[in-house]
Amino acid sequence: MAVEGSAGQDRATSDFSQEFSDFAANLSVADLSPEVIDAAKANIFDTMACATGGYSADGVQDLAGLVTDWGGKPEATIWCTDRRVPAPTAAWVNGMMSHARDFDDTHDAAVLHAGVSVIPAAVAAAEVAPEATGADLVAGVVVGLELISRLGMATTVGIIESGYMYTSLFGHFAATAAAARVLRLDAGQMRNALGIAYSQAAGNHQVTRDAALTKRVQPGFAAKTGLISTAMSRIGIRGAQQTFEGIDGLFRTYFHDRYDPARLREGLGTTFDFVDLSYKPYPCCRFNHTAIDAALALRPRIGDPSAIKAIRVGVNNQAYEAVCTPPDIRRAPRTVVQAQFSIPYTVAAALVTGGVGLNDLSEAALSRPEILALAARTECRVDDGIEAAWGRTISPAHVEVETENGTFSHRIDYPRGHVRNRMTRADFEAKMAGCLAASGLDWPADTVARFRAIVDGLEHAASGRSVLDGLRC
Repeated sequence: MAVEGSAGQDRATSDFSQEFSDFAANLSVADLSPEVIDAAKANIFDTMACATGGYSADGVQDLAGLVTDWGGKPEATIWCTDRRVPAPTAAWVNGMMSHARDFDDTHDAAVLHAGVSVIPAAVAAAEVAPEATGADLVAGVVVGLELISRLGMATTVGIIESGYMYTSLFGHFAATAAAARVLRLDAGQMRNALGIAYSQAAGNHQVTRDAALTKRVQPGFAAKTGLISTAMSRIGIRGAQQTFEGIDGLFRTYFHDRYDPARLREGLGTTFDFVDLSYKPYPCCRFNHTAIDAALALRPRIGDPSAIKAIRVGVNNQAYEAVCTPPDIRRAPRTVVQAQFSIPYTVAAALVTGGVGLNDLSEAALSRPEILALAARTECRVDDGIEAAWGRTISPAHVEVETENGTFSHRIDYPRGHVRNRMTRADFEAKMAGCLAASGLDWPADTVARFRAIVDGLEHAASGRSVLDGLRC
């Protein structure tokens, strides 16, 4: 007898994993519009650029050293090095490296990062399979980015209420789907791999509250799962089949059926949610960005920052919980992770320096008295109007700055890098140049141009592994 879930799916027979696998396993680049292909390549470029900056971030080389010491079959590359390790551990390190600076993409409506699990998994899969072409890599990236975006858009409960980080939780499935498509698994194998991924899926928000380095490791765990799950499926190990909508599937077990099954399926194969991904101009939590943009808009009107008496910032509840509490930590962060998740610190940095860059999110920068003085005068609150209209998304910010010469205010709804406020091609390339400089490695002068050319032509490349040729010192 069929069991009806509260979301209205026939749990005995229907599961989105089958529908998505049927679509994804048969996807060809020839089926995709130039816009979709370009969106996938933009994510490859940005995610791997962010990884170069993450190379020198706390914890990354520790993890790279650990997996190198473990050894194993030299299947895939730890990016920015010539070290080769088993594919799952390469994807694990590369996922951490991509996310370490919190500079990577976001889906502002779904509230997640998409590429940091998908790209490391897809590239590692391309290294495992010499027959995988550039077109296979692009198709795999499309599949993975689309799955994580759809899962996020269909989930109606926010990350603060659920306690899960959707980047990593949904990233386990997205990385698995991406790797499966690169490896050319058939629909049955892909569905099985998604079920195997379900046995590993996790990712919590407590890491952000505790400023844990595992915040930046979680997407790497998801990327690692993608390679493990596809390898297990290829040798015939059976996983769950009703992964998303079964009686004990993801949506009931993790979210108490608070999702929209129609939104999950809407336009599958014809419209792509991931083309709405946003990209970051500032290396910190996306919840900070509207407040930073508003502060920068106010800066010419304010003049001397020393004249500022108070700063007040209104955001939605998700943003308040993620980047405003506890207030004493957010006003005086003691670690880079705490600073990355602080509206008071990043707004103060923007007002003092005229921007928020990688140098502002470093251990050396955290003790600057002029920034800490402004951060100490910053008060954040939940804006009821913003919460009512924008409760599930990246929050707008209303910033009010009280000075000796008057009070000035500005509101930003769509931060820079959003699809309604896009970064330019030159912005992306300047961002990569900054990441290369932050890596501490000695890169050839033409690295950005060389990597850009490789990614631009990736769908025509004979090998998907060729993308790594652009990141060799």
